[in-house]
Amino acid sequence: MLGSTHGTLTTTPRAAHVMACGARPGPAVHERTRDDLDIALDVSGRPLQAAVPDLDRLFRPESVAVVGASDAEGRPNTGITRQLIRWAERVGARLHPVHPTRETVFGLPCAAAVADLPEPVDLAVLLISDPAPVIEQLADTKTRFAVAFASGFAETGEDGAAAQKRLTEAVARSGLRLLGPNTNLNAFEEFREDLTGPAIALITQSGHQGRPVFTLQELGIRLSHWAPTGNEADLETADFISYFAERPEVGAIAAYIEGIKDGRSFLLAADHAARNHVPVVAVKVGRTETGARTAASHTGKLTGADDVVDAAMRQYGVIRVDGLDELQDTAALLARARPPQADGVAVYSISGGTGAHFADLAEAAGLHLPALSGPKQTELHRWIPDYLSVANPIDNGGHPVGDWRGRKIIDALLDDPAIGVLICPITGPFPPMSDKLTQDLVEAAEQTDKLICVIWGSPVGTEDAYRTTLLGSSRVATFRTFGNCVTAVRAYFGHHHFTHDYRSPLDEAPRTPSPSARKARALLRPGQQLSEHAAKQLLRSYGIRVPREQLVTSAAAAVRAASQIGYPAVMKASAPQLAHKTELGLVKIGLTSASQIRDAYRELTDIARYEGIELDGVLVCHMVDRGVEMALGITQDQLFGPTVTLALGGTLIEVLRDTAVRVPPFGENHARTMLGELRGHALLEGVRGMPAADANALVDVILRVQRMALELGGELAELDINPLVVLEHGQGAVALDALAICR
Repeated sequence: MLGSTHGTLTTTPRAAHVMACGARPGPAVHERTRDDLDIALDVSGRPLQAAVPDLDRLFRPESVAVVGASDAEGRPNTGITRQLIRWAERVGARLHPVHPTRETVFGLPCAAAVADLPEPVDLAVLLISDPAPVIEQLADTKTRFAVAFASGFAETGEDGAAAQKRLTEAVARSGLRLLGPNTNLNAFEEFREDLTGPAIALITQSGHQGRPVFTLQELGIRLSHWAPTGNEADLETADFISYFAERPEVGAIAAYIEGIKDGRSFLLAADHAARNHVPVVAVKVGRTETGARTAASHTGKLTGADDVVDAAMRQYGVIRVDGLDELQDTAALLARARPPQADGVAVYSISGGTGAHFADLAEAAGLHLPALSGPKQTELHRWIPDYLSVANPIDNGGHPVGDWRGRKIIDALLDDPAIGVLICPITGPFPPMSDKLTQDLVEAAEQTDKLICVIWGSPVGTEDAYRTTLLGSSRVATFRTFGNCVTAVRAYFGHHHFTHDYRSPLDEAPRTPSPSARKARALLRPGQQLSEHAAKQLLRSYGIRVPREQLVTSAAAAVRAASQIGYPAVMKASAPQLAHKTELGLVKIGLTSASQIRDAYRELTDIARYEGIELDGVLVCHMVDRGVEMALGITQDQLFGPTVTLALGGTLIEVLRDTAVRVPPFGENHARTMLGELRGHALLEGVRGMPAADANALVDVILRVQRMALELGGELAELDINPLVVLEHGQGAVALDALAICR
């Protein structure tokens, strides 16, 4: 695979320099780097910076206690004890068995109880079914970390969840940090010490699911840590992301996630990794109802609404992949590849069909395959026959075997300033051509900072060109499928683009309440749905524009209101708990005379009386009839709290399901990106002769709504502005209807 670097680890824009050895420099000094320091809070009272735990002594302890150690044949704890003894020897730790009835275990002196240990220990490994009582004993010995293997906790149902709660409370009282329960021995695996270069740090909630990434070591990819988090009664995925993001040897973090324990903690950890330019690649299960149900039963945690999880990960630069094969290939590439020098991809193949096939997949995934310049094509045709296309993809018709021409072709492609990545798909071995091709690619990779990828498509995988030449190189990224190569290269460009000028959304978070919050709270009614009129007053308090309107309680007042507001007018019934007014016939539009106003008032009140709806009045509104209809709202996610959703609005919103989601806080750049994520964003730019809409005004409303979500998130369960009409450029946006439900 590849040799590469990341820059210095800082919380400010980092210096762009590359170390010759291909590893990241050591961590810089942070203003706050450990979890016991004060952390700034946003206006909602939530933290704005990751609390980074010091886990050095968890992974590299100087002293270890094994509670429940055994050397009796046939006992499950015997094999575990034996493995822990070997691991302690490798890491240079003193190991102390603990068992109430044994004097020695595997020849080591055995303590009868935790209180009898000969020294304070950094780590206690608990091979017992009920770890809670021992946690309390460990607190008296100042033990720093414990690992609990026992199952039967939150993954088993209500009784297990109650037992896990008791365990969590015991850990909180003790002051130590706990890995587990329901974890395994993955943290104590034997890692290869002969591999060099930036490493992958692995986090898994299911130990077996991390096995493919762990075996990357057999292909020459270094792994530094494996954190099997289990049920996460204490230490969670976020803790390990934050910790690994500061480790100088870690080039990428790979994670298999079944449930996110705390949404804000996860985002803070992802933000910490993004600030340090460390890529996080994750499989997050729960995309489907079945997957979510299975994950919950396995880990005892919520999976969260998947569209929100997906959006939150993108917002903070977490690269989400679907398969374990994608996880290993993408993490390996990102860990070791140098930053791109250009965004162009050149595809070089020995078959025109292969090049065309790969080009289709690459461009469909958003990769940029620029046509090579005329002079560059002329240069290539010095070594490639004129009848073959070298525009990109480059068809060599058969890589030269007997002389130096093949290397000349590869060097010429790498010299092109528009090309940042060279990809060579080899669908099957074809000696000696494929042997010479791979050798030329490996030699070229040693002399360039640009990324070279090879796809070895042979299902056998025993060929020397693959096993020896390609896998023997630390500078060539080798894949077995087109799809995994495309996924990894897209993530490679995406990660470096994301982190190059990364501005944390958390840096823009408000820390003190706005005057609007005080006004808005006076309008809230706990546990109730507000009337449209009250909901619009809520919007007004945050400076969001609504139509000219009056709430009236008589036909005569409606006529006077219409004359003051202006025709054409809209009339709508207004009452708390009233939704879907259109379906009930409680909206009248395009009214142009006093008689129509009087008739509409009588009809609206008659329908309300028939439906048993107690109105607080009838709204007479100025009619806004031109613009792009959008929908914008606040919902509460079980993991991440208040979220802001933008969608194409109107009556087809639930059919189109064209949405963009963000988790507050976020700034203007994120709000603008939301517009581009909509499939129908072209409507805002003007289509079929329609003028462009006022995108700036829409962005402003999004930011005001997200401020409302931050300040009122604890009191406002739901807000729905639909339609929000975005007028022509420079004319603003108007909220025509609003629904608000208080918590």
